[in-house]
Amino acid sequence: MSMCRKPLLAATLLTLLAGLSTPALAWPGSKPKPAAPVAGAMTPADRPTMQTAGLPMPAKATPTQRAEAARLDPLGRATFWAREVQIDPTDVQANLGLAQSLRAMNQFDDAADAAQRVLISQPGNLDALLELARIRIAQGKGFYAIEPARQAQAVAPRDWRPLSLLAVAYEQAERDGEALAAYKQALSLAPNEPAVLTNMAMYWAGHGDLPQAERLLRRAASLPGSGIQTRQDLALVVGLQGRMSEAEALARQDLPPEMVANNIAWLKAATGQTPPPGGRSWDSVRAGGGR
Repeated sequence: MSMCRKPLLAATLLTLLAGLSTPALAWPGSKPKPAAPVAGAMTPADRPTMQTAGLPMPAKATPTQRAEAARLDPLGRATFWAREVQIDPTDVQANLGLAQSLRAMNQFDDAADAAQRVLISQPGNLDALLELARIRIAQGKGFYAIEPARQAQAVAPRDWRPLSLLAVAYEQAERDGEALAAYKQALSLAPNEPAVLTNMAMYWAGHGDLPQAERLLRRAASLPGSGIQTRQDLALVVGLQGRMSEAEALARQDLPPEMVANNIAWLKAATGQTPPPGGRSWDSVRAGGGR
């Protein structure tokens, strides 16, 4: 079965599997709606005003408060970390926390600014390089993720994450040979990492080898640490091979009934069993969402 890569990524947001975090999406997908700007944080103008007035600057959050911030929703995390950055613009943890939360809200340019603030003072900061690569991939601008991913690989040559991101970046840049080589390198470093297996599986799915993709996804799904995205990718690949009942059972493990129904309808259209729902064609489906 021959297919182009981008439509197949409607359900598979590869950046999630390279270390990003986002809920699973319906397979047809759509471009994410821009999130509202972060509000409630101290503005850059507040700092000199408070100092000029002789007012005490707000204290940084305690380690306990910072740990608790991880349980907030993306907007809450962004507001929390924006305040920490305003108190201390050189705070590495705060800038990285802000970048990650803004990426989750699809505010990619602001997220990149936060990651780059860290790289100005610490050009070899692994976490900042990885985050910048994730942001560019989440934007669909894989070409611009290649350099930070390469730099991260140079900093941590035995870490699978830079290679996994680099593979996705190469795919987005339509450099398939380099993408496959990077996937193989990542897999050699982390043969039992579900993220690497899932990414590589979807590479093969995008190039028409659905049985190979299914084998890798089943292996990934059996490993500790695998999650919703791997199971939903498996459902997608199974459905694309015409096994709708099995695909539906897999989809129902994680998704509400209305989303399952939408996904199965889309799969039937994609495999030629029914007309596309709402006039949607295979080529109209595009990767989307905030992975």
